[in-house]
Amino acid sequence: MHFLTGNENREAWRLLPRYRKILDGKEKARFLTARENGILDKRIKQARRMLEHCEFCQRRCGVNRKRGEKGFCGVPDGFRIFGAHVHHGEEGVLVPSGTLFLAGCPMRCVYCQNAPASVTPEMGESWSERDVADWIERVSGECRNVNFVTPDCYVKNIMEALRLVEKNIPVVWNSSAYYSEKTAMMIKDIVDIYLLDFRYFSERCGRELSSTPNYPEAAKKNHLLAKRHGELIIRVLVMPGHIECDAKPILKWIADNLGSRVYVNILAQYHPCYRAWEYPKINRPLDIEEYREVVGYANKIGLSVF
Repeated sequence: MHFLTGNENREAWRLLPRYRKILDGKEKARFLTARENGILDKRIKQARRMLEHCEFCQRRCGVNRKRGEKGFCGVPDGFRIFGAHVHHGEEGVLVPSGTLFLAGCPMRCVYCQNAPASVTPEMGESWSERDVADWIERVSGECRNVNFVTPDCYVKNIMEALRLVEKNIPVVWNSSAYYSEKTAMMIKDIVDIYLLDFRYFSERCGRELSSTPNYPEAAKKNHLLAKRHGELIIRVLVMPGHIECDAKPILKWIADNLGSRVYVNILAQYHPCYRAWEYPKINRPLDIEEYREVVGYANKIGLSVF
């Protein structure tokens, strides 16, 4: 019912064969299989324990969120959602996408388009796991997937919600790729599509613009694991003044380590917002020639670019 090709890029669908089979009703979403074989309950227990010494993101703050302690992300033990709708702005193979925007993030990107709500859990509405499950059930008839945006601090809550969902709907993990290896090993049993940003190749850039120690290390590891455990779409946001230090080295790393047959979306949507005015290098829109330079480089090294 969901699988519509139209003018969509056929190569994109070829890169996501399992996702296509789920949409065609030929395979089950991972969370359904995990629930049937008992793995989902096992992962939920692991996530509940981790909540007492939080290590969901790369920061591994170690706070006890069960007791109300809050780490860098500020996320409590419970959903805080600042947006829930059928989204048509994602990659063509994903839309329409049932998208849940989760409030609270392990990064602090000074140019974030969704800030301040994205980094302020108090600005989100409180939803129960049953609320989320019911919402997924309601939109499943018109959406190709359920898309969790900034999900890394909500692993336990997402799995508990999915345990209540009966519809065969693929799960999209829409993340900055700044999560811990422990999280990567828990979510591999529930995620069908990893929709991951690869934002920085430079440690300095990550620290300066997103307050993220060890971002390149985490992103590399999580992209490798995502390719191994599921199907992967990589987003590379081209930012002004960050072509040689970030965009091009990221694309080269992808080609060298993930191969040319991987879905890479090079984004031209950057514009200065939130606190970008404080950083002169990025306080301007992206120039079209900068974007073309990056796309040309990707084509030169043989990547599948969409």
